[in-house]
Amino acid sequence: MRGAPPPWWIRLLPVLLLVAVTVAATVTPHAGDLGFLLGAIPPLAVLSYGPVGTAVLGALVVLALNVPGTHLNRPGNTDLLTIAFVALLSVVVAFVSRRRDAQLRVERAIGEAVQRAVMPPLPARVGRIGCTGFYRAAENGTLVGGDFFDVREGPYGVRAVMGDVRGHGLAAVATVVSLLGAFRETVLDQPDLEQVAARMDRRLDVDAAGSPDGEMFATAVLVEFQGDARTMRVVACGHPAPVLLREGDAREITVMPGTPLGLGLVGTDPPKEVTVPLEPDDRLLLASDGVWEARSRSGSFYPLPDRLAALAGIASPELPEAVWADLARLRYEVRDDATMLVLAPDSGGPEA
Repeated sequence: MRGAPPPWWIRLLPVLLLVAVTVAATVTPHAGDLGFLLGAIPPLAVLSYGPVGTAVLGALVVLALNVPGTHLNRPGNTDLLTIAFVALLSVVVAFVSRRRDAQLRVERAIGEAVQRAVMPPLPARVGRIGCTGFYRAAENGTLVGGDFFDVREGPYGVRAVMGDVRGHGLAAVATVVSLLGAFRETVLDQPDLEQVAARMDRRLDVDAAGSPDGEMFATAVLVEFQGDARTMRVVACGHPAPVLLREGDAREITVMPGTPLGLGLVGTDPPKEVTVPLEPDDRLLLASDGVWEARSRSGSFYPLPDRLAALAGIASPELPEAVWADLARLRYEVRDDATMLVLAPDSGGPEA
């Protein structure tokens, strides 16, 4: 929220300016006309120092203007009062800025708490499935946006979800909470993914009835791994399909495209699931629109499967960060929340 601290040279600038002008004016009386530069020191101090530091530098400026030995003690009363007023005003601005920064730090702490409550960090393994999540909100300083993911184990296997709700930032948090709650509940009592999608759609439909504009929807992709993790089932509701990484290659899984949640699953046939056989060392990457639709300067989309094939040698825990770094290195602009989820089934060995 507060952003990075100012560069070191910004902190040194008001001090160096004060020393340079004072020394120059002391050495030669011809430098007395440089006194106007001292008026810039209090505003510069606001950028790096609090009200106390700004007040000290402002007092030193006024003192330098009144010491005969510096040859700077010739400003008119109006000039001296102007600089004193600027110094006093700078102290007030520094005080207000410090209060604002304290408030933003509190808001950031609240945002982090909300993020942990809505999307707690994924464990390294859920059942036989290794998990790595990655999230970057589209709005700077916002920790929770419109994307979400989760991985849960239940009586019907390990299930994962990734979704993207309408809107960005904190306005989308309530919808994210509702959909994650519906998913976590259905993991325990719905025997197939199609019914999980239908339950999430119904939850969104009920919530939309109470929204001001009556319109609420989300894309989602659901994945289920059976107990031995040798097959998986996929249901896509308007969301990009997962990418399967196998033996150095990467390909988008062919799914039966379904309607986004909140746009008509209630009372209609649910989206159809597809079954995909898995081989040892297969990995799955789910990504949001923010990654798929990142654009280059020429307007082309980020070729995620091709780039994943080039990055296939990277271990699963580091793969999302590697994709993010690849986006930056190739100068693709990410205009939406960027979310990735790597799932690494282990068909051999005991469950974790």
